[in-house]
Amino acid sequence: MALVYHPVMQLSGILVSLLGWVLSCLTTYLPQWKNLNLELNELEIWTMGLWQACVVQEEGGMQCKDFDSFLALPPELRISRILMFFSNGSGLLGLLLSGFGLDCLKIGERQQEQKKRLLLFGGMLFWISGITAIVPVSWVAHSTVQEFWDENIPDIVPRWDFGEALFVGWLAGFCLILGGSLLNCTICSTEVHPSSVRYAVAEQQDQCQCLETETRP
Repeated sequence: MALVYHPVMQLSGILVSLLGWVLSCLTTYLPQWKNLNLELNELEIWTMGLWQACVVQEEGGMQCKDFDSFLALPPELRISRILMFFSNGSGLLGLLLSGFGLDCLKIGERQQEQKKRLLLFGGMLFWISGITAIVPVSWVAHSTVQEFWDENIPDIVPRWDFGEALFVGWLAGFCLILGGSLLNCTICSTEVHPSSVRYAVAEQQDQCQCLETETRP
């Protein structure tokens, strides 16, 4: 039972991490980080992302305009761009490393210690990727709440609200951290891989045959 549970847990960690990485990439390019619904014109909804601002009309049309300058963005959006790129890059590297460290992969069956190290590094990269995905969306959410309840802003001024991308980003960070935790849990297991035992027995048999050959007159 343990021999089946071990690779299943590794595959689950990889799949959950892959889901988190896809959601993290989706969060980076979604324009719905902030939503603004104008009371004077309820037929239009304004959205803002890391790359562009869009207006959604009731007829279903969407018009977007890219930001002219990186330096003209608010600080939370500038830092969020950098952190989301770092999250996507570390998540991709974690997928590559942990993929080569899976027990079900036949490559490197005799090098179990190296495969465990790959899984460990991959799990740590998933943690880093998850944290760097949660930090920017949480920062934008915090600044949005502060602006929404700012008493210095007149009540007639429209307020920005949470966009759908923030919730996708939180889910992405949670999946990446969970996937990395599942991978690292498999490393803590002291289970001996059957392939390594098979190779060890085969090598011992070869050594015995060599000794028998040498001892024959």
